[in-house]
Amino acid sequence: MSFLDNYTHPHLPTLSLIGHVSPVIQIHLLAAVAAFVIGAVQIFGPKGTTLHRILGWTWVIFMMTVAVSSLFIKIINHGQFSFIHILSGLTLVTVPLLVYAARKKNIRAHKRYATNLYVGALLIAGLFTFMPGRLMWQMVFG
Repeated sequence: MSFLDNYTHPHLPTLSLIGHVSPVIQIHLLAAVAAFVIGAVQIFGPKGTTLHRILGWTWVIFMMTVAVSSLFIKIINHGQFSFIHILSGLTLVTVPLLVYAARKKNIRAHKRYATNLYVGALLIAGLFTFMPGRLMWQMVFG
């Protein structure tokens, strides 16, 4: 029996916990989930289509919402910015770069920016939200 066996009880997510956090965290969470799903569709779906462009602009809006809202979430580091906020700054810089690359038809750069942002800001940062004691941990394992 491992340490985590005493503290983890996987179950359907307890979505009611979302109602007990600040509106900024609610917005951040919903935008991140939407960006995660749309990003997966973008990565694995056909490129260059009207749908890709519409979903791309939608993804841009959600990613910017995730980044800006995160600047108001400082509970991890007692009211101060934490290391995770570096990703917010990178997102705020990278999103305009990937839009610029697409508009200039630099598809290679556009793909690199978008994929790196998806992996870094959504997948890797998303894994950190499942650390013990955090909201996502409580929703899934609490």
